[in-house]
Amino acid sequence: METKKYSSYAQIERELEILKIEKEISYQKLAYGFQKTKESITPMNLVSGVVGSSLSAFSGSYGTILNIALPYVIKWIKKIKRGN
Repeated sequence: METKKYSSYAQIERELEILKIEKEISYQKLAYGFQKTKESITPMNLVSGVVGSSLSAFSGSYGTILNIALPYVIKWIKKIKRGN
């Protein structure tokens, strides 16, 4: 990193403000990425991803029907498990 020379305190303050904003942006990107990762690791998404990738082997209407019906079947099983 190159050493900068400043001619006034205003330049230093401006540079510090820019660095502070860049730090906040980086933090928000990290928090957003963490939240998206957390959302994608839910059991429903994991099962859908595994089943979706295995359904890609099927072609035609059978795969489409399974792809549409599977989320409803999973919700139904979860309701039975909870006793609702």
